[in-house]
Amino acid sequence: MKITDLHAQNDFKPFGPSKLLVHESEFMKVINFNFKAGQGLPIHSHNLEGELVICVLEGEGFFLSDAGQTPCKTGDTLVCPIAVPHGVTATSDMRVLVTIAPPI
Repeated sequence: MKITDLHAQNDFKPFGPSKLLVHESEFMKVINFNFKAGQGLPIHSHNLEGELVICVLEGEGFFLSDAGQTPCKTGDTLVCPIAVPHGVTATSDMRVLVTIAPPI
């Protein structure tokens, strides 16, 4: 068992998102990203089998896809195949937890 305090170990950075590898195993990878307003991950995809989960822990922004952008807020969770184009952008300070299974 492993417990990680994301607030204590990963704060916001003024010049780019902060990233903390929370967990990595042969089964999954968990990453915490903290974005200042205006920061994010551009739309991208991976030519792999697997799934992706993006959970908004705090803040507001948009989930991004080829179809456009969908507003998201604390508690909203995106689940999709990792090969589907995806991204996120923050309109306020935003913490997200990304889970990738299997890990890449």
